[in-house]
Amino acid sequence: MSLTVSLRIDLAVVACIGKGPRLLAKARQCADQGARVVWIDHSALPDEAPAGSECLPDWPADAALTGDDYGLVLIDTGAADEDRQWLDRVDRLVPVWMPGQEPRAQVQFPAAIQRGPLRITVDTGGRWPTVANWLRQRLDTLLPEGLANVLQGMTGKGELSSLLATPHQRRHFWYRLLEGPLVNRAHQMPEAELQAALDQSLERASAESGQGEVYLVGAGPGDPDLLTLKALRIIAQADVVLYDRLVSREILNRVRADAEMIHVGKERSRHTLPQDQINQRLVELARDGRTVVRLKGGDPFIFGRGGEEIETLAEAGVSFQVVPGITAASGCAAYAGIPLTHRDHAQSVRFVTGHLKNDSCNLPWRDFVQTNQTLVFYMGLVGLPIITRELKAHGMAGTTPVALVSKGTTPEQAVLTGTLDTISERVEESTVRPPTLIIIGDVVQLRDRLSWMG
Repeated sequence: MSLTVSLRIDLAVVACIGKGPRLLAKARQCADQGARVVWIDHSALPDEAPAGSECLPDWPADAALTGDDYGLVLIDTGAADEDRQWLDRVDRLVPVWMPGQEPRAQVQFPAAIQRGPLRITVDTGGRWPTVANWLRQRLDTLLPEGLANVLQGMTGKGELSSLLATPHQRRHFWYRLLEGPLVNRAHQMPEAELQAALDQSLERASAESGQGEVYLVGAGPGDPDLLTLKALRIIAQADVVLYDRLVSREILNRVRADAEMIHVGKERSRHTLPQDQINQRLVELARDGRTVVRLKGGDPFIFGRGGEEIETLAEAGVSFQVVPGITAASGCAAYAGIPLTHRDHAQSVRFVTGHLKNDSCNLPWRDFVQTNQTLVFYMGLVGLPIITRELKAHGMAGTTPVALVSKGTTPEQAVLTGTLDTISERVEESTVRPPTLIIIGDVVQLRDRLSWMG
């Protein structure tokens, strides 16, 4: 098993035994991070040794390498037997790197990108170094050259928490700095000019309100690939995320790793947190100076109660943004091969909540019975018998095609088709479970020809 961690070495002296290209590469990585590199048992420094390296010739045959002198030992003589002989002379408390699968040599060097004090590593557990280097090269091209200068310049500014009081201020400062023009030209600027630009950015951030901001983000119908680019960017900035039960684990995995996660999902007749308490919680978290994401399945403004939440935020004077998402009707219908509109079958589409409270039917059923129209019922599985009964009672033909899309756009997607006359009975015989979308109209009959998900 391999765990990717950083090794803190109190004694930053690295002993090198050997001189092959692999060892030289590791030695250079250590030297680039400020370590003192010492070559053991060499009469002269190897070619391409890092600048500042030292050489200790004629190392005594019975001398051990201990933690009193070295924080890390690198061994690669080119001969496995000789490597093991040297390994036997290393104190067991000293971390060791050497090629091969020697159990005691537990240190691995991932491919690394260096930008000033920033270090990004790509680790494949030592199995595919070529893959790690390929990805490192790809990532390296994405980072502006001036990033190192900006980060190095920020090291002299002290702790940001003493200058910017709230997490939202600090996060907003960093994102504006890193996504702004300064990182693209910092490596061409005189040091004094760069420091002045950084000071100006800090002053601007400190002058802003310490109150946080709330983002209502649509997570789409389930497939993480259907997240918008803006949604991905926002959830990577969140200090705290309040999420619904319909938001998939794959999407939650894209949230910043150290963000606080609060489940506020709702199920029929059981709410983890009542809506008014969710609204107030958003206000409280923002007033604490945090970047808050309210992550909703589908789109926040289509049966997502996003309107109620922003009303509360507006009344409280809390800044907010709405990030639309692909709604369930669009995503599930597309993945099921059912066009919601079609020149020959439907010139309009109507979204309806099928979540009937106390079996009530206070819906304009007569308006739903239209030719060339597609009906999409959200949250309607439990109320399906009532929906089919009322549509037929108000004049819709019992032969009208119906499709149920369960867990749409996910690997567990299931589609059940029938008619108003047959669909309720077919559901009872099936394993269809919520969340389920109901599509009613002539467009459903196109599924057999157009479905690409099966």
